Amino acid sequence: MENATLGVFERLRNGETIQPNDPEAYKMREASYATKELLIRMNNTSDPAEIRDLLGRITESEIDERTTVFTPLYINYGKNTRIGRNVFINFDCTFLDLGGITIEDNVLIAPKVSLLSEGHPVSPENRQSLVPGPIYIKRNAWIGAHATILPGVTVGENAVVAAGAVVSRDVPDNTVVGGIPAKIIKTI
Repeated sequence: MENATLGVFERLRNGETIQPNDPEAYKMREASYATKELLIRMNNTSDPAEIRDLLGRITESEIDERTTVFTPLYINYGKNTRIGRNVFINFDCTFLDLGGITIEDNVLIAPKVSLLSEGHPVSPENRQSLVPGPIYIKRNAWIGAHATILPGVTVGENAVVAAGAVVSRDVPDNTVVGGIPAKIIKTI
């Protein structure tokens, strides 16, 4: 049940679908444009400390000094992303985080990975609505190049997502998944 006293960002964090006529829907676009200002600066520097500082401002959290981010990185909101220690994020990744993204310690994220914590209903009459679903990437996981993680997915500890995979269901700990849609290939 929708709680009208909560703001749009709180409702998204609570997993509520946001209708296109929601009186606060405009705030999501405004926040994205504010994030984009910081992203432009972050994506145009080669100084690792400055990248971490700007990413910390985008996510409103401290980014561990052992975390490495190769820009460009694209984020639509930022404040719903949490990044652990000793994380590596390679070039040209996209994070849509209105539904929430948590990346635990020692995670490797290859180039062109998309973490998409929000989507839309399949039915045409409701398609303009925004449906959030948090993404959790657990400790020591490795997300291969050009993989896509969809809303509501947890990637387990020590799991590997093969390059090009589209992950629409949870990935168990200590497994390798691949394909479209991703399926378990083997246990580690």
